[in-house]
Amino acid sequence: MLARHHDPIAAIATAPGRGAVGIVRVSGKNIVALVEALCGRALMPRQATYLPFRDALGGPIDQGLAIYFPAPHSYTGEDVLELQAHGGPVVLQLLLTRCLEAAAELDAASDLPRLASLRLAQPGEFTERAFLNDKIDLAQAEAIADLIDASTETAARSAARSLSGEFSREVHVLLDRLVHLRMLVEATLDFPEEDIDFLQKADAQGQLARLQQTLADVMQRAQQGAILREGIKVVIAGQPNAGKSSLLNALAGAELAIVTPVAGTTRDKVSQLIQIDGVPLHVVDTAGLRDSLLPEVDEVEKIGIARAWGEIESADAVLFLHDLTRQQTPDDLRIAQNYQAADAAIAQVIAEKLPRHIPVIDVWNKSDAADAAVRAAASSGLVISAKTGAGLQQLRQQLLQVVGWQAAPEGVFMARERHVRALHEVDAQLARAAGQMRAKAPALDLLAEDLRQAQNALSGITGEFTPDDLLGEIFSKFCIGK
Repeated sequence: MLARHHDPIAAIATAPGRGAVGIVRVSGKNIVALVEALCGRALMPRQATYLPFRDALGGPIDQGLAIYFPAPHSYTGEDVLELQAHGGPVVLQLLLTRCLEAAAELDAASDLPRLASLRLAQPGEFTERAFLNDKIDLAQAEAIADLIDASTETAARSAARSLSGEFSREVHVLLDRLVHLRMLVEATLDFPEEDIDFLQKADAQGQLARLQQTLADVMQRAQQGAILREGIKVVIAGQPNAGKSSLLNALAGAELAIVTPVAGTTRDKVSQLIQIDGVPLHVVDTAGLRDSLLPEVDEVEKIGIARAWGEIESADAVLFLHDLTRQQTPDDLRIAQNYQAADAAIAQVIAEKLPRHIPVIDVWNKSDAADAAVRAAASSGLVISAKTGAGLQQLRQQLLQVVGWQAAPEGVFMARERHVRALHEVDAQLARAAGQMRAKAPALDLLAEDLRQAQNALSGITGEFTPDDLLGEIFSKFCIGK
């Protein structure tokens, strides 16, 4: 893996498709000869130069801007050349091909290839070079991808905060305090003959308590950032004709799902990404849940019901939709009793399939068509009307509340599940260390080991001591050219 980091690389750095402007980027060591061959002249560092781009025979490819960034003052920390041309895919591919050809051509002065081993960049390799050359740390590198992939304005702003180093600075503050505390403990281990109690004199227990408090604040904001990045999967479940598709349409503000009075209209899941207060929600409408052995249930609907249960099992939150108009039917009490029994059976299966920490919100729909007595009886959940929009705002806010979102977007930085797991590991190690400190005869060697493990977990967030296979996994998910 380290050997390939010495190869010069090239790629189209803009998104696939047509656009007004497209960029081809080259990064490597000592690319001056290639720059002159491609541009027909030397370039002033960090100044845009308008010139023609030509093929190997001198024919025109395009005209555009060329910018040369000498190392180390570039995105990757290496010499970088950016060719900004018109954003047609054919034009950019011709430019990229010309870069590879020019690199392989022999230089007249040295009779050697101008830039030996120039190759196409792998996904995320430009940002990986920036990380390896200490231009950014790993958390900032991940924030670049998160900024590109942000689905809401709040997520984009949080990713920008992480990219600017806010999250990394918080981690380094924790690291500095942790290292200082570990030094005190290890000094006590190294000089047991001293009469001075280093730990008590330095208020080591108070330092650890303050460290835990700071960690709790960082964890809380990191968890908020993880919600912003990953979004929340919300599955709408319930019996046929409870209004699930109508609720999806109402939340999305668009007619996404077909709505009819016919039971079983929705045969497969319908998904839509929406946002509530800047938080992305992946809302999934599912087939109505009922007994698959009923004679009116055909094979297609059976498959839809099975898929509905699969979506429910992978949900971050479930909206269990009930039909208020079928809770009380004076003309036929048996219909209402059967409906309530079916709801109870569905609720029991949901409780069996879902972990306890996954919230299930009871939502009573069609309040516009139910009388006041029935609406009052539905006290165990939210009463809404997908048709009129009544109660939808309360539903949105309760969704954010049950998944743990707290409205503090200005203090939230983008974080990943990897970061949250590392912070939880640090928390566990510090809790063990606190237990040792409270003991009458603390085992200082165990205390020092707890602090060392916490330090390693924190260091992994910003990329220190990060295994190559993890780095490869992280950067392989980036887009090519970035």
